[in-house]
Amino acid sequence: MTTDLPAAHTIRDRWRSVRGPLFIDLYELAMAQVYVRDGIAEQPAQFDQFFRSYPDYGTHQAGFCVSAGLGPFRAWLRELWFDTDTIDALGGLRDSSGGAMFGREFLDWLACPDRFAGLELTAVEEGRVVHPHEPVVSVTGPLAVAQLIETSLLNHLNYATLIATKAARVVQSARGGTVLEFGMRRGPGAGVSDGVRGALIAGCAGTSDVEASIALGCAPKGTHAHSMVQAYLANGGTELDAFRAMARSAPDDCVLLVDTVDTLGSGVPNAITVFDELRAAGHRPGGVRLDSGDLAYFAVQAARQLDAAGHDEAAIVLSSDLDELNIWQILTQVDEEAERIGLDAAGVRRRLAYGVGTRLITSHGDSSLGGVYKLVGLQRDDGDWAPAIKISEDPGKVPIPGPKRLLRLYDRSDTAIVDLIGLPDDDPLAHEVLVTHHPTRAELHSTRDRSTIGRVEPLHVRVDLDAPDEPLELLRERCRADVEHLDVGVRRLVNPHRYHVSLTERLHRLRADLITTTTT
Repeated sequence: MTTDLPAAHTIRDRWRSVRGPLFIDLYELAMAQVYVRDGIAEQPAQFDQFFRSYPDYGTHQAGFCVSAGLGPFRAWLRELWFDTDTIDALGGLRDSSGGAMFGREFLDWLACPDRFAGLELTAVEEGRVVHPHEPVVSVTGPLAVAQLIETSLLNHLNYATLIATKAARVVQSARGGTVLEFGMRRGPGAGVSDGVRGALIAGCAGTSDVEASIALGCAPKGTHAHSMVQAYLANGGTELDAFRAMARSAPDDCVLLVDTVDTLGSGVPNAITVFDELRAAGHRPGGVRLDSGDLAYFAVQAARQLDAAGHDEAAIVLSSDLDELNIWQILTQVDEEAERIGLDAAGVRRRLAYGVGTRLITSHGDSSLGGVYKLVGLQRDDGDWAPAIKISEDPGKVPIPGPKRLLRLYDRSDTAIVDLIGLPDDDPLAHEVLVTHHPTRAELHSTRDRSTIGRVEPLHVRVDLDAPDEPLELLRERCRADVEHLDVGVRRLVNPHRYHVSLTERLHRLRADLITTTTT
């Protein structure tokens, strides 16, 4: 008796089901109860989600981020409602004096099946390059409702954006080489799925995570572990026996891990023997994987052996604690090693692939993105919007108030030069000279002639909660195009140039006036 495997859409739904309606922080429920009791729960409000700084990995820093996580958050929000079991669970919570933490009035309000129907989201699309201080997602809706989704929104976007950013840097450092995501075993529990998805959006060609692969519509990638070779050795067999067994099982996807015994003395030669046998049987060998030692040296030496045997098409997959910097260093050494022995360095580089695990999925060096979610405006009874602001001694923590639009300006060569945050009706081309202001340092401003601006692109789109998931290839292409539009200095792995995020003159004055009014 056999049982069919679930269809891909069933696996996708199961993959998303780890988060329920209580995937929120207590303080959001506490505030929502206050708003309900005071009669302001339905007052229209706007919140902005943004981050304040790029990841700083210590010895190197990011010069851009890649937005990710909106799709899974949209799926969570689409299914969000507080069913009877959830309401009963909340009703059973007690405060420190033994009383009910949440009153009946609030629980009845929360139990409305259409409670979250009034939310509207605008956002920078997933896969796009984003920068500090600009609103990546704006949420408009009833105050208490918009408040309740804060933590889930940040949880979905912060980690996914962090990993997508790291992955984009790794892909960039690989200089056209294939990058595979191998980090599931070191990721943060079930949350690793968001990181895997972010890595694929940012250009990783595949992942070893089978469930994520099926859910996202791509083939899982991987080879075998040292334990397979060890098992055959322990049973009295040989490394070659293990390789032949792998080839019989996967003749058209045979990538052999060659460093269990002696990388160059037996591993690569045994792989060549198997590749000869596969070719004779009409199959195309996949390649070899190197997981320890001097990866650059072994890669060049493996390439020499494979080339001499006529297998110059076989891939060479490198793994073992890789990240953007050591891939960069490996490629530099590959050039030197290949030149030293008379190999074509470009040919070696073209066949390299990289299995990147722990340092990618944990964003080694900076393990969190400081994304925040701030109230920026409330609509009054007369229909006008009152901007909301938080005052801080740290200018970087003063949010940008009120409804706004986000524009990306390109120069005549179609390089992105500034992301401009302005009021909804601001037009950067309305005057011959555009005056812009630093988002956190009031004393800094700059001017730009209109003639230097090639095009202006609005970045916010309305989020349709009921729309089907965007295809992974579309998200990848969006990311690839945005990264290519960045100046090479902004893309630099170490000490990148600062990309300009600026406020329009009118928005700068609005915030300055609001700060003055609030503090006097």
